[in-house]
Amino acid sequence: MKVKIKLLSPDAILPSYAHPGDAGLDLFALKDEEILPGERKRIDFGLALEFPDGFVALTRDRGSLAKNGIHNLGGVFDAGYRGEYNCTLVNLSQETCRIKKGDKVAQLVIFPIASAELEIAEELNETSRKDGRFGSTGK
Repeated sequence: MKVKIKLLSPDAILPSYAHPGDAGLDLFALKDEEILPGERKRIDFGLALEFPDGFVALTRDRGSLAKNGIHNLGGVFDAGYRGEYNCTLVNLSQETCRIKKGDKVAQLVIFPIASAELEIAEELNETSRKDGRFGSTGK
């Protein structure tokens, strides 16, 4: 699939796959940031994308940050969006997180989507799970 990219800043770094076959493109911080414990911070990437209808781009955690308590609160970028890409990181650890300009901070995964046609129903089919949620299959 061809994806057009517009660099919105001279400091923006082109997203890239770290290894052949990787699902996510690495996204790079546009500037130095500091995220205190419990704090959320928007991280800009300085770029915009264009990809075909029928797909969505999602920002996801980087394992190296997640293992240290830095979580991506996500971003859903529809095919029609042409603004700057960014993500919001939250620091769930007890330590200050220091991000340097150019650090890999998130991954961008592009997925095909299916549009749902909703139909109001009086009843839903029974399943073995029924309405069980958390812990419905045991510990």
